[in-house]
Amino acid sequence: MDQKRLLLALVFSFAVLAVFTVIQNKYLPHPQHQTVVATQAAVDNGTPAGTLPGATSTVTPPAGPRLAIEAPLMQGSVGLTGAVFDDITLTAYHETDAKNSPLVQIMGRRGGQTPTYAQFGWSAATGIKVPDDATIWTSSAPQLTPSSPVTLSWDNGQGLTFQLLLSVDDKYMFTVRQNVINSGTAPVALYPWSRVVRDFKPKEPTSWVLFDGPLGVFNGTLQQESYKSLKNDGTNAPGGVAFTANGPGGWAGVTDKYWLAAVAPDQSAAMKASMTYGTVNDGDGSAYQSSFIAANAITAAPGGDAEFTSHLFTGAKVVKILDFYQNQYGIPNLYKAVDFGHLYILTKPIFYALDYLNSLTGNFGVAILIFTVGVKLLFFPLASYSYRSMARMKNIQPRIKLLREKHEGDNVALQQATMALYKEEKINPASGCLPMLVQIPVFFSLYKVIYITIEMRQAPFYGWIHDLSAPDPTNLFNAFGLIPFDPTSIAPFLNVGLLPIIMGFTMFLQQRLNPPAADPAQARMFQFMPLMFTFMLAHSPAGLVLYWAWNNLLSVGQQWLIMRRATPKTTTPAKA
Repeated sequence: MDQKRLLLALVFSFAVLAVFTVIQNKYLPHPQHQTVVATQAAVDNGTPAGTLPGATSTVTPPAGPRLAIEAPLMQGSVGLTGAVFDDITLTAYHETDAKNSPLVQIMGRRGGQTPTYAQFGWSAATGIKVPDDATIWTSSAPQLTPSSPVTLSWDNGQGLTFQLLLSVDDKYMFTVRQNVINSGTAPVALYPWSRVVRDFKPKEPTSWVLFDGPLGVFNGTLQQESYKSLKNDGTNAPGGVAFTANGPGGWAGVTDKYWLAAVAPDQSAAMKASMTYGTVNDGDGSAYQSSFIAANAITAAPGGDAEFTSHLFTGAKVVKILDFYQNQYGIPNLYKAVDFGHLYILTKPIFYALDYLNSLTGNFGVAILIFTVGVKLLFFPLASYSYRSMARMKNIQPRIKLLREKHEGDNVALQQATMALYKEEKINPASGCLPMLVQIPVFFSLYKVIYITIEMRQAPFYGWIHDLSAPDPTNLFNAFGLIPFDPTSIAPFLNVGLLPIIMGFTMFLQQRLNPPAADPAQARMFQFMPLMFTFMLAHSPAGLVLYWAWNNLLSVGQQWLIMRRATPKTTTPAKA
């Protein structure tokens, strides 16, 4: 009966994990990934003085001069035709852990394979000529650097000079001041706008663990629109506008697993935000847009000017950097670009703990080992109680065997006698599963942290583990690389690395300390558990498998010591 209860508790443990999965599936949108070449999407924000232009892309990028960008962490250029930020490469990150692999490109030119761009402009009443995609801007300098701001200018021939005063810092933030100089005789009212547009869907595998796609924070609340939901809602909405919000400031953009492109307007200004989907060429192209437009016009008086300031982030979602910009510019909840999820009460503290330990040790793998020791210490009282109970369970196995012989064929009497024995010995038969139950939220949260945070990306451990965020690169089925072929080409599950094997062995050791199952069928099932978990975790990030293996080893030591102290020196089968 004790083994049946243990089995039920184990099933309950997996049920708890399934509930977490359902919760994440319900609240986290699931992007449907495919490659789509986009050309143009019309968007109408319904402002009284005009509209925000559509997300425009062409098969052939517009020709014309470009403004070079050189900063410590990024490089690229701005297309002066349309004043488009469509060429940003991150100098600190490569696509793979190979040193000669290409740098990560976060903004891609329209007409390319990954067109993503940001743009700033104005909307105005009919009759006022404002810059558009065909406008060729004049640059005050050939290159934008942290020490040399640049001004882009364009004269509309009607007495208005439009300017974009650009500056960039030493990380990932641009400051864009939209200025209008009025040399005419009448005041001019204009509505500044900003937007981030993505004209394709990423090829990355769909994952329920994290969100990627259009998102933003409006009125202090995070809004996420998956590519699928934005397309579905936008297709049936006027102008393709699937979501709108009114309020001061905020931020909006498009996120990937590790990268973010987002605009943040003046946080004191009343804004109208929108997320939009559009199609062109009879529906064979797609464009996804996150944008802001001022709710109230800025007015340039005759002989005067009017200015509006925004920020553009194009970079890696490093938590410390996001926190810095959040505090520096008052951008609300910018850290939520990192998808800590609905279990952020666990995931965020776990991340900060690992990040701090990494700063001390210089190795995220060592940080995981130390963190695991901390978790074991935190749950030490509960684990000690559980292991003491398991030791008593192991001690009374001879008495339970006698009860089975005495009440053979009478399950009701056997159950009553067994429960009476448990009560007499003050044993909770389900207590052995308590450590597993409490570890499930920690295990899932750690998995999420390892999977989503860029700090863990390509973080090496020792030996053959060069990336803790990726599965173990070795494979048992090709003799760990000695045989030159890929077993996964035959079957995807033929991919079991050395670290998962070590984890399975530690699970086997831990299982040997537990009371044996009296039922032969249950015993065989439990014998296969280490093998099952080895295959299950073989495709998980190496950092997670490292945590599980080290946690098992610590548990084996703790359990062995407690059970050794709780086991009498001499035991004789007592009469039932």
